[in-house]
Amino acid sequence: MTADPEVWLRGPLPGFEPLLMPAAHALVQAREDIERVTGGLSDDEVWQRPGTAASAGYHLQHVAGSLDRLLTYARGEGLTETQRGALAQEGTPGAPASVLAASACEAIEKALEQLRQTPRDTLLDVRDVGRARLPATVLGLLFHAAEHTTRHVGQLITTLKIVRVAP
Repeated sequence: MTADPEVWLRGPLPGFEPLLMPAAHALVQAREDIERVTGGLSDDEVWQRPGTAASAGYHLQHVAGSLDRLLTYARGEGLTETQRGALAQEGTPGAPASVLAASACEAIEKALEQLRQTPRDTLLDVRDVGRARLPATVLGLLFHAAEHTTRHVGQLITTLKIVRVAP
């Protein structure tokens, strides 16, 4: 039995603007990868830091938090104190593996819903990012949210491969 092809090779996802399809594909792939690699993940494994690398727990927290922040900017909103506080806590050990994985997957689902609801005619609207109010666009923020997520999921996968074979 062969595995399904990667998400981007399965065809268009229903309900997404075609210009946002690559971002939607990347986010769905990231969610599937998280679900695949965190199955059976122990609370000890999720917080191990091989060498000086970030823990799997950090990557899961950062996926959830960064998606929330980037999508906030894409909506033209500023960050709340709660969001800033969550950023400061990313990487702090303690949360169970199952909660972290579920939180990351939930953040991806929220991101996908925002992509579905984003009108094509707003994609080039300018958005400010951060306290420095750096210029971006809705499209740039949505694309970056997807690629940033895939980057951290890749690091999550590698970290867990190391953790799970370490003596």
